[in-house]
Amino acid sequence: MIRQPQLEFWYEFASTYSYLAAMRIEKAAAEAGVVLLWRPFLLGPVFKAQGLETSPFALYPVKGRYMWRDMEREAARLGLPFYRPKTFPQNGFLAARIALIGVEPGWTPAFTKAVYTAEFGEGRDIADPAVLASILTDLGLEPETVLSEAEGEANKTRLRRMGDEVQSRGLFGAPTFFTEDGEMFWGNDRLEQALGWAVAQARRSDWPV
Repeated sequence: MIRQPQLEFWYEFASTYSYLAAMRIEKAAAEAGVVLLWRPFLLGPVFKAQGLETSPFALYPVKGRYMWRDMEREAARLGLPFYRPKTFPQNGFLAARIALIGVEPGWTPAFTKAVYTAEFGEGRDIADPAVLASILTDLGLEPETVLSEAEGEANKTRLRRMGDEVQSRGLFGAPTFFTEDGEMFWGNDRLEQALGWAVAQARRSDWPV
């Protein structure tokens, strides 16, 4: 028998394709027998390091038009609601900080999916603390306590360090998946390949259960 493989799921709340991945990754990972590690981060610093001031989808209209139509098709195919936000990309700073707080207690996946649903399924502004507080309340959490911890200096530093980590590992977009051997897969359409690679590597390794 082999040890259950793991897959890191790096995502940005402003990312359209991260929405698609987040809404289907738990089921896909469970079916593959892979443990997920949820890694919210910010793409802004990554884009700036590439000489970009915003998302390429916002900078290049032709690419942006294709992306929005592709999102409509993919959301329909997956049975997901889709609403184009009035502002794109949205500011996901606070959402990412909150998501980090939930990693250890285990509510990050539920929070993440709720934020994406609010943003791309309902067209709400995820930069609005009231929207995020409502989501936290729906999850049975105390908004004031979570928001206070999320805005603390220790948590802000943690998010910045994650940004440094992704750049050192060569990440350039979202969603991105890393297997335990460091193999990187980029894009919602590479999720199945990432899971398959994780399982194959586990089978080739002499890992005790």
